[in-house]
Amino acid sequence: MTSHHITHARPTGPLRLAQDDDAIGDDGDVALATKTKPKTAKPPLYKVLLLNDDYTPMEFVVHVLQRFFGITHGQAVEIMLTVHKKGVAVVGVFSREIAETKVTQVMDYAQRNQHPLQCTMEKEE
Repeated sequence: MTSHHITHARPTGPLRLAQDDDAIGDDGDVALATKTKPKTAKPPLYKVLLLNDDYTPMEFVVHVLQRFFGITHGQAVEIMLTVHKKGVAVVGVFSREIAETKVTQVMDYAQRNQHPLQCTMEKEE
């Protein structure tokens, strides 16, 4: 009779069952990873923030929001007004790679158009 609950498996070729070296026991057996492993937590998310300045035209900010964040004109106007009134607004929340890409795109585009618009990111708490 076979058991469906396996705690150790002997490696039988190039296939490795464990991702971490520390998952290998002293006897050379490879422990199967469990679903309760803390490393399987969701990757952290990052807020992309737009900062207010006294020089970048409001229309340019609305254009940037629509172009790089795929939002409607109405949503872009709302975010732009929040930036204008409060000094900062969260434009979106993304994985680290996407947030970094958005920040770079906005900053490069603003520089090319000679606007001091600032876009940053911070880890979501």
